[in-house]
Amino acid sequence: MFKIKLTLGLIVIAFMGYGQNSFIIENVKVFDGEVIFESTSVKVENGVIVEIADVIKAFGETVIIDGKEKTLMPALSNAHVHAWLPESLSEAAKAGVLNVMDMHGMEPYQGMMRQLKDSTNFARFYVAGYAATAPGGHGTQYGFPVPTLMGPKDAKNFIEDRVKANADYIKIIVTPSEATLDSETVAELINEAHNAEKIAVVHVSRLEDAKDVISNDADGLVHLWRDKILENSELERLLESKPFFVIPTLLTTLKVFEVIGAGADKYLNKEELLQEVKKLYEAGIPILAGTDPPNLGINHGTDLYKELELLGESGMPIIEVLKAGTSNITSAFGLENTGFIKVGYTADLILIDGDPTEDIKNISNINTFWKKGKKVKL
Repeated sequence: MFKIKLTLGLIVIAFMGYGQNSFIIENVKVFDGEVIFESTSVKVENGVIVEIADVIKAFGETVIIDGKEKTLMPALSNAHVHAWLPESLSEAAKAGVLNVMDMHGMEPYQGMMRQLKDSTNFARFYVAGYAATAPGGHGTQYGFPVPTLMGPKDAKNFIEDRVKANADYIKIIVTPSEATLDSETVAELINEAHNAEKIAVVHVSRLEDAKDVISNDADGLVHLWRDKILENSELERLLESKPFFVIPTLLTTLKVFEVIGAGADKYLNKEELLQEVKKLYEAGIPILAGTDPPNLGINHGTDLYKELELLGESGMPIIEVLKAGTSNITSAFGLENTGFIKVGYTADLILIDGDPTEDIKNISNINTFWKKGKKVKL
Protein backbone atom coordinates (compact mmCIF):
# COMPACT_ATOMS: atom_id res chain seq x y z
CA MET A 1 0.00 0.00 0.00
CA PHE A 2 1.13 3.57 -0.71
CA LYS A 3 1.48 6.28 1.94
CA ILE A 4 -0.44 8.49 1.68
CA LYS A 5 -10.24 30.05 5.03
CA LEU A 6 -11.89 29.14 7.96
CA THR A 7 -12.77 32.21 10.08
CA LEU A 8 -10.09 33.38 12.46
CA GLY A 9 -12.36 32.56 15.39
CA LEU A 10 -12.80 28.96 14.28
CA ILE A 11 -9.09 28.49 13.73
CA VAL A 12 -8.33 29.80 17.20
CA ILE A 13 -10.88 27.44 18.74
CA ALA A 14 -9.68 24.54 16.64
CA PHE A 15 -6.13 24.74 17.84
CA MET A 16 -6.96 24.97 21.52
CA GLY A 17 -5.73 21.78 23.19
CA TYR A 18 -6.36 20.12 26.48
CA GLY A 19 -2.79 19.07 27.13
CA GLN A 20 -0.95 16.72 29.40
CA ASN A 21 2.73 16.72 28.46
CA SER A 22 3.40 13.46 30.26
CA PHE A 23 0.96 10.88 31.61
CA ILE A 24 0.78 7.20 32.41
CA ILE A 25 -2.32 5.04 32.13
CA GLU A 26 -1.64 2.15 34.47
CA ASN A 27 -3.21 -1.22 35.21
CA VAL A 28 -5.30 -1.07 32.05
CA LYS A 29 -6.36 -3.70 29.55
CA VAL A 30 -4.90 -2.78 26.17
CA PHE A 31 -6.00 -3.62 22.65
CA ASP A 32 -3.01 -2.36 20.69
CA GLY A 33 -4.51 -2.66 17.21
CA GLU A 34 -3.48 -6.28 16.86
CA VAL A 35 -3.49 -8.12 20.17
CA ILE A 36 -4.78 -7.77 23.73
CA PHE A 37 -2.67 -7.27 26.85
CA GLU A 38 -4.00 -7.57 30.37
CA SER A 39 -3.11 -5.11 33.16
CA THR A 40 -0.56 -3.06 31.24
CA SER A 41 0.76 0.49 31.61
CA VAL A 42 1.26 2.98 28.78
CA LYS A 43 3.28 6.20 29.01
CA VAL A 44 2.78 9.23 26.77
CA GLU A 45 5.14 12.18 26.46
CA ASN A 46 4.58 15.18 24.20
CA GLY A 47 1.96 13.37 22.15
CA VAL A 48 3.92 10.18 21.54
CA ILE A 49 3.72 6.74 23.15
CA VAL A 50 7.14 6.29 24.74
CA GLU A 51 6.80 3.19 26.90
CA ILE A 52 4.58 0.14 27.31
CA ALA A 53 5.27 -2.18 30.23
CA ASP A 54 3.67 -4.02 33.12
CA VAL A 55 4.88 -1.30 35.51
CA ILE A 56 6.17 2.17 34.62
CA LYS A 57 7.73 4.49 37.20
CA ALA A 58 6.50 8.06 37.27
CA PHE A 59 8.87 11.01 37.59
CA GLY A 60 8.38 14.73 38.08
CA GLU A 61 4.95 16.03 37.08
CA THR A 62 3.84 12.94 35.20
CA VAL A 63 0.09 12.44 35.64
CA ILE A 64 -1.11 8.99 36.69
CA ILE A 65 -4.43 7.72 35.31
CA ASP A 66 -5.98 4.62 36.88
CA GLY A 67 -6.97 2.15 34.17
CA LYS A 68 -8.48 -0.48 36.43
CA GLU A 69 -11.65 -2.00 34.91
CA LYS A 70 -11.02 0.05 31.76
CA THR A 71 -9.74 -0.69 28.27
CA LEU A 72 -7.28 1.39 26.25
CA MET A 73 -7.35 1.13 22.47
CA PRO A 74 -6.28 3.14 19.42
CA ALA A 75 -8.57 5.91 18.29
CA LEU A 76 -11.12 4.89 15.67
CA SER A 77 -11.05 5.71 11.97
CA ASN A 78 -13.92 5.81 9.47
CA ALA A 79 -13.02 4.42 6.05
CA HIS A 80 -15.93 6.00 4.14
CA VAL A 81 -17.35 9.46 4.78
CA HIS A 82 -18.43 12.62 2.99
CA ALA A 83 -17.62 15.65 5.14
CA TRP A 84 -18.81 19.00 3.81
CA LEU A 85 -18.18 21.18 6.87
CA PRO A 86 -15.66 21.37 9.74
CA GLU A 87 -18.51 20.51 12.11
CA SER A 88 -18.50 17.01 10.66
CA LEU A 89 -14.87 16.58 11.64
CA SER A 90 -15.68 17.83 15.14
CA GLU A 91 -18.59 15.39 15.42
CA ALA A 92 -16.25 12.57 14.48
CA ALA A 93 -13.58 13.55 16.98
CA LYS A 94 -16.10 13.73 19.83
CA ALA A 95 -16.85 10.05 19.20
CA GLY A 96 -13.19 9.03 19.20
CA VAL A 97 -13.01 8.91 15.40
CA LEU A 98 -9.77 10.74 14.65
CA ASN A 99 -9.16 9.78 11.01
CA VAL A 100 -11.83 9.99 8.31
CA MET A 101 -11.50 8.98 4.67
CA ASP A 102 -13.60 11.23 2.42
CA MET A 103 -14.82 9.58 -0.77
CA HIS A 104 -16.01 12.53 -2.91
CA GLY A 105 -16.21 16.25 -2.33
CA MET A 106 -15.35 19.76 -3.44
CA GLU A 107 -11.59 20.00 -3.64
CA PRO A 108 -11.23 23.74 -2.81
CA TYR A 109 -13.20 23.33 0.42
CA GLN A 110 -11.45 20.08 1.27
CA GLY A 111 -8.12 21.88 1.17
CA MET A 112 -9.32 24.35 3.79
CA MET A 113 -10.75 21.65 6.03
CA ARG A 114 -7.49 19.73 5.93
CA GLN A 115 -5.84 22.64 7.74
CA LEU A 116 -7.52 21.30 10.88
CA LYS A 117 -5.46 18.10 10.87
CA ASP A 118 -3.31 19.14 13.83
CA SER A 119 -6.14 20.58 15.90
CA THR A 120 -7.22 18.56 18.89
CA ASN A 121 -10.98 18.66 18.49
CA PHE A 122 -11.26 17.75 14.81
CA ALA A 123 -10.64 14.48 13.01
CA ARG A 124 -7.84 14.32 10.46
CA PHE A 125 -9.32 14.61 6.99
CA TYR A 126 -8.04 12.40 4.17
CA VAL A 127 -9.55 12.85 0.74
CA ALA A 128 -10.05 11.40 -2.72
CA GLY A 129 -10.96 14.83 -4.07
CA TYR A 130 -13.43 14.48 -6.90
CA ALA A 131 -14.42 10.89 -7.56
CA ALA A 132 -14.02 9.56 -11.09
CA THR A 133 -17.41 9.25 -12.78
CA ALA A 134 -19.11 9.47 -16.15
CA PRO A 135 -21.02 12.51 -17.45
CA GLY A 136 -24.38 12.50 -15.66
CA GLY A 137 -23.20 9.65 -13.46
CA HIS A 138 -23.36 9.16 -9.72
CA GLY A 139 -21.53 11.98 -7.95
CA THR A 140 -22.66 14.67 -10.40
CA GLN A 141 -26.03 15.25 -8.71
CA TYR A 142 -24.91 17.32 -5.71
CA GLY A 143 -25.01 20.78 -7.27
CA PHE A 144 -21.29 21.47 -7.71
CA PRO A 145 -19.15 21.03 -10.85
CA VAL A 146 -17.50 17.61 -11.12
CA PRO A 147 -14.91 16.62 -13.73
CA THR A 148 -16.04 13.55 -15.68
CA LEU A 149 -14.46 11.04 -18.04
CA MET A 150 -15.67 10.01 -21.50
CA GLY A 151 -13.26 7.11 -21.89
CA PRO A 152 -9.82 5.59 -21.14
CA LYS A 153 -7.98 8.48 -22.83
CA ASP A 154 -9.18 10.82 -20.09
CA ALA A 155 -7.74 8.76 -17.24
CA LYS A 156 -4.20 10.14 -17.22
CA ASN A 157 -5.28 13.79 -17.02
CA PHE A 158 -7.89 13.01 -14.38
CA ILE A 159 -5.31 11.34 -12.12
CA GLU A 160 -2.78 14.11 -12.72
CA ASP A 161 -5.38 16.66 -11.62
CA ARG A 162 -6.14 14.71 -8.42
CA VAL A 163 -2.41 14.55 -7.66
CA LYS A 164 -2.13 18.32 -8.14
CA ALA A 165 -5.06 18.71 -5.72
CA ASN A 166 -3.15 16.60 -3.16
CA ALA A 167 -5.65 13.74 -3.12
CA ASP A 168 -4.56 10.97 -0.78
CA TYR A 169 -6.11 8.20 -2.92
CA ILE A 170 -8.38 7.83 -5.93
CA LYS A 171 -12.06 6.89 -5.83
CA ILE A 172 -13.81 5.50 -8.90
CA ILE A 173 -17.59 5.12 -9.30
CA VAL A 174 -19.24 2.21 -11.11
CA THR A 175 -23.07 2.33 -10.99
CA PRO A 176 -24.83 0.56 -13.88
CA SER A 177 -28.22 1.88 -12.72
CA GLU A 178 -27.19 5.25 -14.22
CA ALA A 179 -24.53 6.62 -16.56
CA THR A 180 -21.28 4.97 -15.56
CA LEU A 181 -17.66 4.37 -16.55
CA ASP A 182 -16.91 1.33 -18.68
CA SER A 183 -14.50 -1.40 -17.65
CA GLU A 184 -11.67 -0.15 -19.89
CA THR A 185 -11.83 3.35 -18.39
CA VAL A 186 -11.87 1.97 -14.85
CA ALA A 187 -8.87 -0.25 -15.61
CA GLU A 188 -6.93 2.70 -17.02
CA LEU A 189 -7.81 4.86 -13.99
CA ILE A 190 -6.52 2.16 -11.64
CA ASN A 191 -3.33 1.83 -13.69
CA GLU A 192 -2.72 5.60 -13.73
CA ALA A 193 -3.45 5.85 -10.00
CA HIS A 194 -0.82 3.20 -9.29
CA ASN A 195 1.65 4.96 -11.59
CA ALA A 196 1.09 8.04 -9.41
CA GLU A 197 1.60 5.92 -6.25
CA LYS A 198 -2.02 6.30 -5.14
CA ILE A 199 -4.31 3.51 -4.10
CA ALA A 200 -7.52 3.16 -6.11
CA VAL A 201 -10.83 2.29 -4.46
CA VAL A 202 -14.09 1.64 -6.26
CA HIS A 203 -17.77 2.24 -5.52
CA VAL A 204 -19.75 -0.81 -6.66
CA SER A 205 -23.20 -2.20 -6.00
CA ARG A 206 -23.11 -5.36 -8.15
CA LEU A 207 -21.02 -8.48 -7.69
CA GLU A 208 -20.03 -8.62 -11.36
CA ASP A 209 -18.58 -5.09 -11.15
CA ALA A 210 -16.74 -6.00 -7.96
CA LYS A 211 -15.12 -9.00 -9.65
CA ASP A 212 -14.23 -6.91 -12.68
CA VAL A 213 -12.53 -4.06 -10.81
CA ILE A 214 -10.64 -6.44 -8.54
CA SER A 215 -9.38 -8.36 -11.57
CA ASN A 216 -8.16 -4.97 -12.82
CA ASP A 217 -6.12 -4.47 -9.63
CA ALA A 218 -8.37 -2.21 -7.58
CA ASP A 219 -7.02 -1.87 -4.05
CA GLY A 220 -10.41 -1.86 -2.34
CA LEU A 221 -14.17 -1.68 -2.58
CA VAL A 222 -15.96 1.14 -0.74
CA HIS A 223 -19.25 -0.78 -0.60
CA LEU A 224 -20.22 -4.43 -0.52
CA TRP A 225 -22.24 -5.70 -3.49
CA ARG A 226 -25.89 -6.24 -2.68
CA ASP A 227 -27.32 -8.22 -5.60
CA LYS A 228 -25.86 -11.75 -5.49
CA ILE A 229 -24.11 -14.22 -3.23
CA LEU A 230 -20.42 -14.73 -3.96
CA GLU A 231 -19.82 -18.38 -4.76
CA ASN A 232 -16.78 -20.13 -3.32
CA SER A 233 -15.32 -20.73 -6.79
CA GLU A 234 -15.61 -17.01 -7.54
CA LEU A 235 -13.97 -16.15 -4.23
CA GLU A 236 -11.06 -18.44 -5.04
CA ARG A 237 -10.53 -16.62 -8.33
CA LEU A 238 -10.63 -13.24 -6.57
CA LEU A 239 -8.00 -14.41 -4.13
CA GLU A 240 -5.69 -15.06 -7.07
CA SER A 241 -5.71 -11.31 -7.74
CA LYS A 242 -3.59 -8.83 -5.79
CA PRO A 243 -4.62 -8.24 -2.16
CA PHE A 244 -7.64 -5.98 -1.68
CA PHE A 245 -9.88 -4.75 1.13
CA VAL A 246 -13.62 -4.23 1.48
CA ILE A 247 -15.58 -1.48 3.27
CA PRO A 248 -19.03 -3.11 3.57
CA THR A 249 -20.99 0.00 4.74
CA LEU A 250 -23.66 -2.31 6.15
CA LEU A 251 -25.45 0.43 8.07
CA THR A 252 -25.87 2.44 4.87
CA THR A 253 -27.14 -0.49 2.85
CA LEU A 254 -29.68 -1.51 5.46
CA LYS A 255 -30.96 2.07 5.69
CA VAL A 256 -31.31 2.15 1.91
CA PHE A 257 -33.40 -1.01 2.12
CA GLU A 258 -35.63 0.62 4.73
CA VAL A 259 -36.23 3.56 2.38
CA ILE A 260 -37.06 1.51 -0.71
CA GLY A 261 -39.29 -0.90 1.22
CA ALA A 262 -40.58 -3.80 -0.90
CA GLY A 263 -38.10 -2.86 -3.63
CA ALA A 264 -35.37 -4.27 -1.42
CA ASP A 265 -36.72 -7.80 -1.94
CA LYS A 266 -34.61 -8.17 -5.11
CA TYR A 267 -31.42 -7.66 -3.12
CA LEU A 268 -29.59 -9.71 -0.51
CA ASN A 269 -31.24 -9.57 2.89
CA LYS A 270 -29.46 -8.63 6.10
CA GLU A 271 -28.44 -12.17 6.98
CA GLU A 272 -27.07 -12.77 3.50
CA LEU A 273 -25.09 -9.52 3.62
CA LEU A 274 -23.62 -10.52 6.98
CA GLN A 275 -22.67 -13.92 5.59
CA GLU A 276 -20.89 -12.25 2.68
CA VAL A 277 -18.83 -10.20 5.17
CA LYS A 278 -17.98 -13.30 7.19
CA LYS A 279 -17.00 -15.16 4.01
CA LEU A 280 -14.60 -12.38 3.03
CA TYR A 281 -13.11 -12.18 6.51
CA GLU A 282 -12.58 -15.94 6.69
CA ALA A 283 -10.81 -15.78 3.31
CA GLY A 284 -8.30 -13.32 4.78
CA ILE A 285 -9.63 -10.20 3.07
CA PRO A 286 -9.29 -7.14 5.34
CA ILE A 287 -12.61 -5.66 6.41
CA LEU A 288 -12.70 -1.90 7.08
CA ALA A 289 -15.45 -0.05 8.93
CA GLY A 290 -17.12 2.86 7.13
CA THR A 291 -20.54 4.46 7.32
CA ASP A 292 -20.92 6.82 4.31
CA PRO A 293 -22.29 9.82 6.25
CA PRO A 294 -24.20 12.06 5.95
CA ASN A 295 -26.25 9.88 3.62
CA LEU A 296 -29.56 8.68 5.08
CA GLY A 297 -29.06 10.78 8.20
CA ILE A 298 -26.00 8.84 9.34
CA ASN A 299 -23.77 10.93 11.59
CA HIS A 300 -19.99 11.27 11.40
CA GLY A 301 -19.40 10.07 14.95
CA THR A 302 -21.29 7.55 17.04
CA ASP A 303 -22.98 5.79 14.12
CA LEU A 304 -19.63 4.14 13.49
CA TYR A 305 -20.31 2.14 16.66
CA LYS A 306 -23.43 0.75 14.95
CA GLU A 307 -21.36 -0.37 11.97
CA LEU A 308 -18.95 -2.16 14.30
CA GLU A 309 -21.88 -3.90 15.98
CA LEU A 310 -23.14 -5.06 12.58
CA LEU A 311 -19.70 -6.44 11.72
CA GLY A 312 -19.84 -8.28 15.03
CA GLU A 313 -23.21 -9.75 14.06
CA SER A 314 -21.56 -11.23 10.96
CA GLY A 315 -19.60 -13.63 13.15
CA MET A 316 -16.25 -11.86 12.93
CA PRO A 317 -14.35 -12.21 16.24
CA ILE A 318 -14.56 -9.04 18.32
CA ILE A 319 -10.82 -8.40 18.06
CA GLU A 320 -11.20 -8.42 14.26
CA VAL A 321 -14.13 -6.01 14.51
CA LEU A 322 -11.94 -3.66 16.55
CA LYS A 323 -9.21 -3.96 13.93
CA ALA A 324 -11.78 -3.07 11.27
CA GLY A 325 -12.28 0.29 13.00
CA THR A 326 -8.63 0.97 13.77
CA SER A 327 -5.49 -0.68 12.40
CA ASN A 328 -7.04 -2.19 9.27
CA ILE A 329 -7.95 1.29 8.06
CA THR A 330 -4.67 3.01 8.87
CA SER A 331 -2.76 0.12 7.30
CA ALA A 332 -4.88 -0.03 4.14
CA PHE A 333 -4.63 3.73 3.52
CA GLY A 334 -0.99 4.03 4.58
CA LEU A 335 -1.56 6.40 7.51
CA GLU A 336 1.66 6.65 9.45
CA ASN A 337 2.12 6.25 13.20
CA THR A 338 -1.54 5.88 14.07
CA GLY A 339 -4.04 3.06 14.45
CA PHE A 340 -1.85 1.13 16.89
CA ILE A 341 -0.63 1.47 20.47
CA LYS A 342 3.08 1.03 19.93
CA VAL A 343 6.19 2.80 21.16
CA GLY A 344 6.94 5.68 18.81
CA TYR A 345 3.36 5.98 17.59
CA THR A 346 1.19 9.07 17.96
CA ALA A 347 -0.91 8.95 21.14
CA ASP A 348 -4.32 8.75 19.49
CA LEU A 349 -6.11 6.86 22.23
CA ILE A 350 -9.51 5.95 23.64
CA LEU A 351 -10.00 4.97 27.28
CA ILE A 352 -13.22 3.00 27.73
CA ASP A 353 -15.11 2.11 30.90
CA GLY A 354 -15.55 -1.64 30.60
CA ASP A 355 -14.30 -4.06 27.99
CA PRO A 356 -15.16 -3.79 24.28
CA THR A 357 -13.00 -6.85 23.62
CA GLU A 358 -15.71 -8.88 25.37
CA ASP A 359 -18.77 -6.93 24.18
CA ILE A 360 -18.42 -4.53 21.25
CA LYS A 361 -21.33 -2.43 22.58
CA ASN A 362 -19.03 -1.26 25.39
CA ILE A 363 -17.16 0.84 22.84
CA SER A 364 -19.69 3.63 23.47
CA ASN A 365 -18.73 3.82 27.18
CA ILE A 366 -16.11 6.48 26.57
CA ASN A 367 -14.09 7.80 29.49
CA THR A 368 -11.45 9.91 27.68
CA PHE A 369 -10.10 10.50 24.16
CA TRP A 370 -6.66 11.80 23.32
CA LYS A 371 -5.48 13.11 19.97
CA LYS A 372 -1.71 13.32 19.85
CA GLY A 373 -1.69 13.14 23.64
CA LYS A 374 -4.17 15.97 24.16
CA LYS A 375 -7.67 15.40 25.48
CA VAL A 376 -10.45 15.83 22.97
CA LYS A 377 -13.22 18.00 24.35
CA LEU A 378 -16.38 15.89 24.67
